[in-house]
Amino acid sequence: MRKKIDRAQVAAELWPDVSVELLKDLHLLTREGDLNADSRRKVKQIRHLLGLLRPAIDDALARHPEPAVVDAGAGKSYLGFLLHATMIGPAGRGAVWSIESRPELIADAEARAARFGASQMRFVAGEIARAPVPERVHVVTALHACDTATDDALLLAIARGADHVAVVPCCQAEVARQLGEHKPEDAAAAALCAHPWHRRELGSHLTNVIRALALEAHGYQVTVTELAGWEHSLKNELILGRRVARYDRRAQEKLDAVLARFGVRPALVRGLESVTAAGVAAP
Repeated sequence: MRKKIDRAQVAAELWPDVSVELLKDLHLLTREGDLNADSRRKVKQIRHLLGLLRPAIDDALARHPEPAVVDAGAGKSYLGFLLHATMIGPAGRGAVWSIESRPELIADAEARAARFGASQMRFVAGEIARAPVPERVHVVTALHACDTATDDALLLAIARGADHVAVVPCCQAEVARQLGEHKPEDAAAAALCAHPWHRRELGSHLTNVIRALALEAHGYQVTVTELAGWEHSLKNELILGRRVARYDRRAQEKLDAVLARFGVRPALVRGLESVTAAGVAAP
């Protein structure tokens, strides 16, 4: 049986001026307006991420008349609705684009937006890589987009010239598979992934190192930290990027060295090679 938190604690967890009914509809609160253990973990993570995203949204609002904020791999669109309720909606301009591959979740989100008057939200059912979002986007975020969906979000951010990016990766198996299929030639690197458990853990870590270096190579100043305490989620690594230049050759050299050392070529790298070949994100 889930333990309920008293209402004084509930009040401390909520966002000012956000509809309690919206929070209930998102299942972040129970029907009685309480937080249970599961929703408390979600609220903790989303609140922290929103706080970290606020400077990016404020910057986009200050520099662009109609900023486009993309929530990639949106799931039930918790993050998108709260971005709208706390920042984009009150500003009265801009839009939050929620991309989700499962059409039933998009249909639910569209109905919710109609019920709660979220007029600056846009919903796209389909793959992140092919989503018909604006040609120029300004902030891209992805909260627990699984496996290569996080790579798709980063690729979208780089290709569309996003000023800011924030991703919290979820499970990621692609690089671990590549490490198993093609053992690194370097003996020390091969020893790091000789066992399946180590290969999975190294693959996860290596994936995020590659993601951070790819962002840096394309002109982003990157910060890697934890989103919230480990008691709230085991998938807790946060990669933040702010674009400050067009290209960083030294970061690209580091990325090339890591790829060569471990003999991997993940989705983000393959996607960037295609984009660069097309002349979209060339240095």
